[in-house]
Amino acid sequence: MAKIVPGRYTAKMEGSYVVFIIGMRINQLLAVHKWLPVARAMGGMVEELYQNPELGFLGSRSSMSLCTITQIQYWRSFEHLEKYARHAPLHLKAWKKFNQAVGADGSVGIYHETYLVEAGHYECVYVNMPVFGLGEVGELVPATGKRESARQRINKG
Repeated sequence: MAKIVPGRYTAKMEGSYVVFIIGMRINQLLAVHKWLPVARAMGGMVEELYQNPELGFLGSRSSMSLCTITQIQYWRSFEHLEKYARHAPLHLKAWKKFNQAVGADGSVGIYHETYLVEAGHYECVYVNMPVFGLGEVGELVPATGKRESARQRINKG
């Protein structure tokens, strides 16, 4: 189990960044031959990203429910994210295989959302939590003084 950081903290990020939410949904549970390769490809790409920080990937957190896998990813910029999506051989191969094996047959769904966060236009708080979210990719700092309230944090970043 992850080490709990007692107290109240927020994350400090330098400059703008991107929050990218990506995931897959298993629509036909018995179609393992369709969704398992998608899940494996996602894992392989994240491994590649962690091994190559120059790609602009800052980190991610995954969660699973019964039929859905979701990743919240943090990127240095939209340009880094877009370059990876359009030019990384591993991503291009996975996308081609998905379209060939699944396409529009409905067995597996995939989705993503992209949010561009301007410097200082975010707010977060972590109380008695392991290092998490922006705290993993930014600097974890006490949520005291000028960072005490949500209003203060959103104005200070």
